[in-house]
This record gives sequence, structure tokens and C-alpha cells, in this order.
Amino acid sequence: MIARLRGRAVANTRDGLVLDVGGVGYLVAATPSAVRKADGADEVSLHTYLHVREDALQLYGFAEPGERELFVQLLSVNGVGPKVALAVVSGSPVGELRRAIALEDAARFQAIPGIGKKTAERIVLELKEKLADGVPEAATSTSGGGPHAVARDALVELGWSVVEAEQALAQTDPEAPAEERVRQALKRAA
Repeated sequence: MIARLRGRAVANTRDGLVLDVGGVGYLVAATPSAVRKADGADEVSLHTYLHVREDALQLYGFAEPGERELFVQLLSVNGVGPKVALAVVSGSPVGELRRAIALEDAARFQAIPGIGKKTAERIVLELKEKLADGVPEAATSTSGGGPHAVARDALVELGWSVVEAEQALAQTDPEAPAEERVRQALKRAA
């Protein structure tokens, strides 16, 4: 298993990030945060996961261990492969995704391309118990679904689709209150 690579990013292609490690170029399908970490850096260290198939060995790269951990947990969900797991981890900060699972917010996952209603519900159902220890109690006891869900619901009430609302909220400050995130999303859309 290749768990970490340290080297210089020499290319960012459609297929992934090429990381030169000791003269060997590794093609790594990386999260956007890993690509940002590598961009312009003389040397970068990425947490990796090696996915082994009959016909290929594929490396997936992450900026932080939490991304890799959630990626591996997503692979345990029936019907979720590495490409879908990478799309999920790439879509939002890990903390928000964990809160969405704890709050049983399947709509959050449906907004990700490649994930339908059944897969989103399966992710929430199968990972809720596994992730319960890593989510703050305050996040799971909120009856309204947390600031992200409140902001998303507000945008949907204004006529946005769930997908549009999720995409807009992904570009806002995840630590801001719901009202501020709605303002930021509306401002970007204008």
C-alpha cells in the first residue's frame, strides 16, 4: 500500500496530478484541496490511497488524513466506487460531510454528480454509526439540520434547485452562520 507521497508536482492533467518522486512520475487522482496544496509548492506531501483492480492500480491523493479516512469509509458503502468517493470528498470540507451524515442529510449527497437518491440514502445509512464518534454532539442534536442545511433550504425556497444550492454553498465560508452563507451565495450569483 502506498500511503503517502512526497515530491514535486510537475503537471496537472485532466486525469490527475503528476507527482515526481525521486525521478518517478506518479499519476494521482487528487482532491481540489490536494491540487491547491501542490500548486506552486516546491515540494508537497500527499496522503494517498492505492486502489487495486484486476486491470489497474490507481492512486488517489488527499491534502489531509481526514479526507483519506472518509474516502476509505465511503468505499465500504455498497455501490460507491473510488470515483464517486473522490467526488464526495472533493465536494465539501470533511467536517461538513460528516455532519451531513450524522444529521441524515441525504440531499447533500444527491447534489453531487453521479449520486442518486438511493446511493445518497445508502451513504447516510451505512456510515452514520461508523462516523458518530467523530461528530460533535451539538451538530447531531440540532433539529433544524445545522447551518448548512438551513442555508440550502433557504436557497431552495428562493427557487434554486438542491444541486444549484449545494454548488453555491460550496463556494461560501463553511464556518459562517446560515444567513451569511445565503448572502454570500446570492452575491456570487448576481
